[in-house]
Amino acid sequence: MQQTYYDFRAVGSAYLLKNEELGLALKSQTEVETKHRKKSTLREYTEAIIVAALLALFIRAFVVQAFKIPSGSMKSTLLVGDHILVNKFVYGIRLPIWNTELVHLSNPKRGDIIVFQYPVDPSKDFIKRVVGIPGDTVRIQNKKVFVNDQPLEEPYAIHSDNRILPASISTRDNMAPITVPPGHLFVMGDNRDESHDSRFWKFVSFNDLRGKAFIIYWSWNRDGVMTWSPSLSYVRWNRIGKLLN
Repeated sequence: MQQTYYDFRAVGSAYLLKNEELGLALKSQTEVETKHRKKSTLREYTEAIIVAALLALFIRAFVVQAFKIPSGSMKSTLLVGDHILVNKFVYGIRLPIWNTELVHLSNPKRGDIIVFQYPVDPSKDFIKRVVGIPGDTVRIQNKKVFVNDQPLEEPYAIHSDNRILPASISTRDNMAPITVPPGHLFVMGDNRDESHDSRFWKFVSFNDLRGKAFIIYWSWNRDGVMTWSPSLSYVRWNRIGKLLN
């Protein structure tokens, strides 16, 4: 009888030990699975961030890029504080670092509003309107622009200075005929008397093009006040979503 009692105790102890070992094994497995899930979640987040960053870089390099207007040279088409989007593939696809054209799609047209590297200082980006394309002859007479001896219709142009400067002083208002060479553009700001453009530093190379501006997505008036009036508010609500042409 006593032997049977000890046998039951031995069996019970073995059973408890087995359960304890099983519990430890399950706990260990659960900890491993939890760590694995944490690693999987961290990996998923990391991969998502990397993919998003690469996608953003791709879009910025080849599809669309945002720019802010810092000066009034394109007034009143573009105002200081306007934020615009530029179509980077409308003229072709270029490798951003080497600036090599992979695919040519089209050439800029007269009237296009373009962003380009400033020829005098490539570290800066300028925005102007295309006035002359390759082969065009451009001249200016008393502030009036002529392209191929035809007066240019330009309802967007404004003049803030009534004075007319002779060509001997400045090419702002009077400029002798000049022919645009192949692969280049003659550009001007819409605010004619307040723009530093091709009248002074000649042409923009196709190789320096960033793209074509097409929409204002935000407009901030740093001199504004807290009001809903579009002309006085910090945010120019009436300009948001405006297409550029």
